[in-house]
Amino acid sequence: MLSGSKVGLRARHEDDIPVLRTELYDDVANASRAEAGPWRPVSPGSKDPRLFVDDEEQGRVPFSVVELDGGSLIGTANLWGIDTHNRNAHIGLGLLPSARGKGYGTDVVAVLCHYGFVVRGLQRLQIETLSDNVAMLRSAEHNGFVREGVLRASAWVMGEFMDEVLLGLLARDWKPNP
Repeated sequence: MLSGSKVGLRARHEDDIPVLRTELYDDVANASRAEAGPWRPVSPGSKDPRLFVDDEEQGRVPFSVVELDGGSLIGTANLWGIDTHNRNAHIGLGLLPSARGKGYGTDVVAVLCHYGFVVRGLQRLQIETLSDNVAMLRSAEHNGFVREGVLRASAWVMGEFMDEVLLGLLARDWKPNP
């Protein structure tokens, strides 16, 4: 397990899947904001690629997020779009509603940076988030990510186009938490 000050990132367990499906992906409004495509219902028992881990897939590393104090499942995190030639990847995370607003997101981003830069030897990490996702913007910037641009009206979310903010962090600019 990779540990931060508040959270741990561990392998996905089978019993994580129903919780993540119910609390994150069955919530139409939340899932519509988090996914690149439109929300759609997924049958129980299906091998939803957002939740099930394909150990052969090299371009995405999914984690379950747990509280260090008690070990409760509080969300999901991943490095995706991993490009081993250019040594870059994207960061994504989703916290259960009960875990939001407690500083966990900032710690998850810090642990993902450690994984990307130290464990994987990447040179650049990137985050794309909706422009009104203040929590993610704050978590990214607290960890040293720099706003590199705005993708105007690039995301279709629940009946309207929204702007996305593009943030980047280079290994040479990263300052790991002590």
